[in-house]
Amino acid sequence: MDFLQSQESLTAIEWILRAVIAFFVLLLVAKVLGQRAIAQLRPLDFAIAIVVGNILAHPLSDERLGLKGSVITTMVLVILYLIGIWMILKFPLFRRLLNPPPITLVKNGEILNKGLKKARISIDVLLEELRESKVEDIKKVALAMWEANGNLSVFLDPKYEPLTPSDYQMQKPPFELPITIIKEGKINLKDIKQLQKDEEWVVSRLDLLYQTKVENVLLGTLDTKDNLMVFLYK
Repeated sequence: MDFLQSQESLTAIEWILRAVIAFFVLLLVAKVLGQRAIAQLRPLDFAIAIVVGNILAHPLSDERLGLKGSVITTMVLVILYLIGIWMILKFPLFRRLLNPPPITLVKNGEILNKGLKKARISIDVLLEELRESKVEDIKKVALAMWEANGNLSVFLDPKYEPLTPSDYQMQKPPFELPITIIKEGKINLKDIKQLQKDEEWVVSRLDLLYQTKVENVLLGTLDTKDNLMVFLYK
């Protein structure tokens, strides 16, 4: 176990062993820290993100450190990361270990203190997350769950949900994403052909509707109903 101690130089095998140990230590740390500490990142992603940056940064800033060990370590960590992703997809037990199930914090308008303790967050953090979800009254919440990536999923009681056209049995047109035909003063010829238009049509339409030229347009979009939306440089 001499490779764990300070050394003037290490062999490739010793660098690999160091990388493997460091990787699993970081996974353990991520698990212990809990979901709040690594919000937006899964434990596996957290481990690789933290260690790779540090490994590559040191030899670039310190001429006394060789690059060989850092490159070997980085490659080993990337391989371990890919193996970890494969194991998450293949083995449910490993998936549950690294991606724990969501923790229920609020149910039927009641705060579950047991859930708060398990997620390691305070009531202030819960209220903050609810405010960010535009929820001002906990009693309106049917279910709030703390996800593995540190986000709060909030489901309102149906009687507090806003009404939608489907509630009135109204027919709405299907969603349609407009196509960008002008960007930063240039016409996207490839996209206007999809709409069976040409450059002359775009130029004439701009002049008719907006009394402007293509070079004055920051962004222009067109849908299948020939509705042209233009944002000019300001």
